[in-house]
Amino acid sequence: MSTKKKVNVSKGRRYTQAEKAEILEYVDKVNAEKGRGGQSAASKKYKISPLTISSWIRSGIGGASGLSITPSSPSIAGPIGKKLAKLQALHDQIMRAEKELSKMKAQFNALKSSL
Repeated sequence: MSTKKKVNVSKGRRYTQAEKAEILEYVDKVNAEKGRGGQSAASKKYKISPLTISSWIRSGIGGASGLSITPSSPSIAGPIGKKLAKLQALHDQIMRAEKELSKMKAQFNALKSSL
């Protein structure tokens, strides 16, 4: 009878939009300075697979090589991108608070009208 050990495979690290933008900004910087090699340099510097960086670029995660602003995740590299990310996070928080406030107002009005 053979016994197989169960291998616990963990998922890879998850990167925030700000981290991705920073890494892709570095890729763009190296590419601008040297003409190429940004992905390899970023891969070595940040200890990330070049395939991961490539997929971020292809999917338009951020950086000049893949500018993308969507309502759910603004991701332009650099200080403006960080400000946009904070602005988006605040907007999302405000929208959640307004939704909660709307629910509370509806409950309040329902109770008030039942008096």
